[in-house]
Amino acid sequence: MENTFWMKANDDVQIYVKKWYSSVTRPKAIIQLSHGMAEHIGRYEAFAHYLVSQGFVVYGNDHRGHGQTGLKQGLLGYLSDRNGFTKTMEDLHMITLRIRQEFPNTPLFLFGHSMGSFLSRLYIEKYSDLIKGVILSGTGYFPAAISKPGKTLAALLPPNKQSKLMNQLAFGNYNSKIKENKTIFDWLTRDNQEVQKYLNDPLSGFVPTAKFFVDLMSGIEQVQSKKHASSIRKGLPMLFISGTEDPVGNHEKGVWKSVRIYEKSGIENITTLLFDGARHELINEINKKEVFTVIENWIRENLKRE
Repeated sequence: MENTFWMKANDDVQIYVKKWYSSVTRPKAIIQLSHGMAEHIGRYEAFAHYLVSQGFVVYGNDHRGHGQTGLKQGLLGYLSDRNGFTKTMEDLHMITLRIRQEFPNTPLFLFGHSMGSFLSRLYIEKYSDLIKGVILSGTGYFPAAISKPGKTLAALLPPNKQSKLMNQLAFGNYNSKIKENKTIFDWLTRDNQEVQKYLNDPLSGFVPTAKFFVDLMSGIEQVQSKKHASSIRKGLPMLFISGTEDPVGNHEKGVWKSVRIYEKSGIENITTLLFDGARHELINEINKKEVFTVIENWIRENLKRE
């Protein structure tokens, strides 16, 4: 079963939220989803239904500038006039509080993919006490030598106009290591049907605004700061999952750099799992059932921990 509803953020932006559930009155855990850039929560249906079948309740939202939220705002690929990345993270917190009203004592896990993983990393710097654990899918590390010039350039461009230039600079070489690529989005997954569905989806693969890239780079700079990572509770279970052929994670290298940030900050329970040959969207990969099971097993293991 599923239902949708809207929540009003502090700045009056209406956030679209979806809940997946079954007739089970006492779910084992709640999974809150945070989707990636230039997509929407509707792309997580298969993953959500699997989790529900295993006794969990799932919540997810369309971020600002994305999906139904973006349509209601009137502009896809634009978060906010000011502090867009932080506001998008605070939307996640607002939804967490709503979940807690309905399930005050049920363990809650946060799952973030790609941009959603960076939002989740920002979330745990402030709200790690509210969740049982965090799952980071398709995350990465972007050196200041890349993020700072990119942010500076984006800030010079018309803020609320789509920026093909920034989009090309961000993603232009992501297909470079894929032999015989058929589309510009082959880097997402080896599953050609999933790539085609993405291409056919009017709410996926759009070109964001220049201001979006300013917000994104600002958020990434913060989550990569060792100073900010020190605020996370040391006992927070963290699961990093990535494909070895994911360009966002720089083919493993960026994933390990991110892991080390949290290891150095004293996080005690970090698990890193890499799927050989897989690309960016693990939950839409040809081995997605294996990925689903790995995530479920990790959640169950951490539910056993006090």
